[in-house]
Amino acid sequence: MRLIPLASESLGVRSLATFVEAAGLKILIDPGVALGPKRYGLPPAKIELETLQKMRGKVQGYARKADLVTISHYHYDHHTPFFEGLYESSSEAFAREIYEGKLIFTKHPTENINFSQRKRAWAFLKKAEPIAKRVEFSDGRSFDLGGVTLEFSPAVPHGSEGSRLGFVVMALIDDGTRLIHASDIQLLNRKAVEWIIEKNPDVLITGGPPTYLGKRAEGSWETGIKNLNEIIRETNAQIILDHHIVRDRNYPRFFDELEKRPKTFAGFLKVEDRPLEAYRRELHKIERGEKAKVPFRLG
Repeated sequence: MRLIPLASESLGVRSLATFVEAAGLKILIDPGVALGPKRYGLPPAKIELETLQKMRGKVQGYARKADLVTISHYHYDHHTPFFEGLYESSSEAFAREIYEGKLIFTKHPTENINFSQRKRAWAFLKKAEPIAKRVEFSDGRSFDLGGVTLEFSPAVPHGSEGSRLGFVVMALIDDGTRLIHASDIQLLNRKAVEWIIEKNPDVLITGGPPTYLGKRAEGSWETGIKNLNEIIRETNAQIILDHHIVRDRNYPRFFDELEKRPKTFAGFLKVEDRPLEAYRRELHKIERGEKAKVPFRLG
């Protein structure tokens, strides 16, 4: 198995896009990139917009190689929609390049889904189904792809039980090495944690809790630490941790509190973490010519 993290918060955008080669099969997972339209009351800085374009190019490049695409849920940082979007760097042409002629395994559009994602699923499938090789609704299903097993979890909450953000599905790719891509579970619900432990992955890619939300995410730091430590003890998986937790500039301290230190996407790729959104205030000051410090290079 070959694993290539493509885009994430540690690489400067909102995403958990991943490319996996398993027994000759090329799999593109959650092919979306986005920026938070507002953070600290500010729109994205220029460097964020530039990085978004670079990450979009990277996703499109790997999409051209992919045999199949998996989509965990219908937020725009996890799939590319068929519209012109500034903060998604999206377009119909980009979407066609990703999905045309591909096998698509995607979250069920009407079951275990909230109103917002149901609308997005309808808009996506209206355009994707006519051009895809085939679309499969993946929730709780397993597929034998000849040397590779692709298995999906039942729908689990997007974050805590009862989350208003709906549900997601996790993907397990098994070619002898077992990799789980656990998008947006935020390490906050038991169903997701128990499924991961039951499947006993060699590698786990997951997003941490949204601690950057402050009081709206009260207790999520402690719950995330507790649940991820349980996964570490029970599976001994290599942990790749990124996404929501890296929007919090204190994320290195979260990593320090774990029983085995994970890697971000940037760390896995052996490049510097560049959590741009977390330092948006400083980036705007620098762009105005004012003095401000960030813990990464801007060039």
